[in-house]
Amino acid sequence: MNLGILASRPARRLLPLLAALALGSGAMPAAAAPANEPGAAVTSVEDTQSPNVASENVSAAAAAEPSTNNAVIGEQPANGYTPLGPEWIKGQPSDGALTFQEQHTPDGHYALWMHDAILLPLIVAICLIVLGLLLWVVARYNRRANAVPSRTSHNTLIEVIWTAVPVLILVAIAVPSITLLSRQYRSPPEDSLTVKVTGYQWYWGYSYPDNGGFEVISNMTDEADALARGLPPQLAVDNRMVVPVGEPIRIQTTGADVIHSFGIPSLWFKIDAVPGRLNERVMFIEEPGIYYGQCFELCGARHAYMPVAIEAVPRPQFEAWLLSKGGTLGGAEAEGQAAPALSPPQEPESGVEGAPGAGAPPTGDTAPATPAAEAA
Repeated sequence: MNLGILASRPARRLLPLLAALALGSGAMPAAAAPANEPGAAVTSVEDTQSPNVASENVSAAAAAEPSTNNAVIGEQPANGYTPLGPEWIKGQPSDGALTFQEQHTPDGHYALWMHDAILLPLIVAICLIVLGLLLWVVARYNRRANAVPSRTSHNTLIEVIWTAVPVLILVAIAVPSITLLSRQYRSPPEDSLTVKVTGYQWYWGYSYPDNGGFEVISNMTDEADALARGLPPQLAVDNRMVVPVGEPIRIQTTGADVIHSFGIPSLWFKIDAVPGRLNERVMFIEEPGIYYGQCFELCGARHAYMPVAIEAVPRPQFEAWLLSKGGTLGGAEAEGQAAPALSPPQEPESGVEGAPGAGAPPTGDTAPATPAAEAA
């Protein structure tokens, strides 16, 4: 179990439970702070932070403990949806950083703990031991100190030591390594929200098959426009991938032309988008916010200009966003509700001037002209 995940849970969450036990009520008291009303900005991240999940079954842990993921955050109109502002950016590169970005997923916490507590100290120790042995051999067994070189050809003790010690080290590393691999590639729950990510040259498309099947095209925002809005240049996009926070999400990836790679460092998430193949992984974001990534597979001339931007919001805001895009809520919530007519697909525009073909829809989406049409 990752102790870092448990330690990150705010201690004040236990106070209502302790108070209820002390009073002998036998019931869980109401939340200490009411959910924010629509239109009210949240000043504390902890007020909207979902509980961290330490077990591998993220969905079961999320269902077992109530969270504040239903609280509306940011400035939201009565009808519609407004994207989160730059104050909600949580996952992005930092100037002068020498380690990983701050993690916001259970797998990310575990992986960062493994790196800091196991791999980094072990690598430093091995390098120091090898350097010490090298310096000792140079000083002790040089030609000046040993005019007649040793002819020793076999030493059982030394051979046992340099065989057994590396084996023990590898066994110690194997346990958390296999655990991390198992956590990263476990199957998502059947009722998970599905988001299909398609990599194009050179932009992303996000479709929601569980909510009407509409697709959102995401291009990089022009650098001057991003700076004017207080967003990081070469990371900001015109349309983010919006997902609910605090619940497992099934991410499926494919490529429309060449191999791309969908990666978000602060979520410890990376999966290739291969043409003709559907890859799948589960994503669980702990806190509302904006998280930036990039295409991590060299895919052509504009590879460096297809960033990833994910916006994680509480479930009510996510549903408002779905409806604003012409989607449906899906499942039991949509029973007896007529599906709204989908708006015609919007012609995607390039976020970078002069980009050859950037923002153009895939050729596979355009039906070929018939001979009769060409004659007309």
